[in-house]
Formats: sequence, structure tokens, C-alpha cells
Amino acid sequence: MAAELRSPRDDALAPMPARPLHGLRAGRLEVVLAPEAGGRIAQIRYDGVDWLIGPDDGAPATIAWGCYPMVPWAGRVRGGRFDFDGRAHALPENFGGHAIHGVGFSRPWTIDTLDADSATLSLALPTDAYWPFGGTATQSVRLEDDRLHLELAVRAGEQAMPVVLGWHPWFRKPERLEFTPTAMYPRDGQGIATLPYVPPVPGPWDDCFIAGGEITLTRGRQHLQLQADTDHWVVYDAASHATCVEPQTGPPDAFTLAPRVLQPGQQHRLSFELAWQAVNE
Repeated sequence: MAAELRSPRDDALAPMPARPLHGLRAGRLEVVLAPEAGGRIAQIRYDGVDWLIGPDDGAPATIAWGCYPMVPWAGRVRGGRFDFDGRAHALPENFGGHAIHGVGFSRPWTIDTLDADSATLSLALPTDAYWPFGGTATQSVRLEDDRLHLELAVRAGEQAMPVVLGWHPWFRKPERLEFTPTAMYPRDGQGIATLPYVPPVPGPWDDCFIAGGEITLTRGRQHLQLQADTDHWVVYDAASHATCVEPQTGPPDAFTLAPRVLQPGQQHRLSFELAWQAVNE
């Protein structure tokens, strides 16, 4: 059974050991990379204000700190099960009876280039019980004085594969979240997104929305504006200490709800931009 297959990445709530860190800087913006901890950003600091829940902030879970890439799927795959190309597939369950956030968030990534204000990383996706299709994931991190550019991509290998990409930032609790979605995916009794869309409901949320334009967080007399080349956003704000605002190229359980297929050699990308401004500017 898939649920009996174990590896370090299956224990999504297990503590993650300390990892080597790499600092990037451009003007007032600093970023700390933890490539071996799932290719994630361990901290983002703008003008002295830390924006992320960090590894030393009492967050014991592998999934509950930093900003990490979700690849080759984002959110939950219901029961770890989906159909693709006429075959049933079962992924190991690693969170509440479901398969969550892909295979990259607790695997070590390779730093391919590292400069003072930028880096590129890569990860060879497996061809095993945890992900049978292979492929290659890459990400780039580039800083400007008040702006962070992130790009995530997956290229299929020798076989076709389903794909959904996302970024999962664990922001320290903002004082304000400005967000005007046009629709949302309702959740069923298992907490999994379903169709058809419904009008947005008041929070607290752990939901996937359809939204365009900018999303703004305010914290420590700073505005942080989020933009991505997608209209799917998951917002989790039920925690007292953190809010997650996650751009994704499809909803949770997208392999069933809204499948996207890469043919051999094809690539799928997601760009995410974070831009800061002082409140009084």
C-alpha cells in the first residue's frame, strides 16, 4: 500500500535538521537560501524586517517555515491517488491521508549558480513510488533593491507527466491582507477543493481562489505586493502566527480537477514577484 512506503520526505511534520545557508543581497533586500532543505528560502528580510517564519521560530514541521517550491504538484492529491494516461497511480500519503506539496520540498536541491544577488537551483525528479514520471525541476532567485523575482519550472523527461507548480511562503502574520478574489473552490468534508466555483466566503481560509491583480500584505510599516503569472492562489490564514499566500498553476487535487499534461521534453513555468514599499511612501 502507498501509505506504507516510507522515506524522509513522507514525514511532512517531522523536524528538519539544520542545513547550510547561503545569503543573497541587493540594497535593502536580503534572502537566505537553504538549498538542502527542499530548495527553499529560509528567510526574506527587507530593511531589517523579517517576513518569513524561519527554521528557528519554533516551527517543527518540514512544511511550516520558509518559502519553498511545490513541484510537481501543489497542495493535496486526494488520498495520493489519480489517473493518468489510462492508469491508476498511488502516491505515498504524507499528510492527513493525502499526498501534499510534491516531492521537492524536503529533498536537497543543487545550486547551479550563486552570485551576490541571484542563484539558480535544480532537482532531478525521481522515477519511483514517490513520483514515477521523472523530469527536472529548476528555480531561479533574483534580487533587486526592493523586489524579489522567483521562477519555477519543470521539464518532462522521456515520458509524459501531469504537472502543477506553486510557491508556499509562510509569512509572519501580517497586520493586513488585501485580497479581492472573484471565485473560490469549495472544500468538501475531507477539506479538498472541489468544483464548481462558488462566490468567495469570509475567512479564516484554507482555500483556493481565482484572483487577478496584486495581493498586498502590510507588516512592520511595510507593504508587500505579490504578483504571479497565474490566477490561482491558495490562502491559509487560520494560524495565529502566520499567513500563507501561495500562487499555483492549478488548484489542489489538480491532477483530477484540472489536469495539465507535459509531453516528453515540454516545460511548464511559474513566475512570482514580491515587491516592497514603505507604508509612508
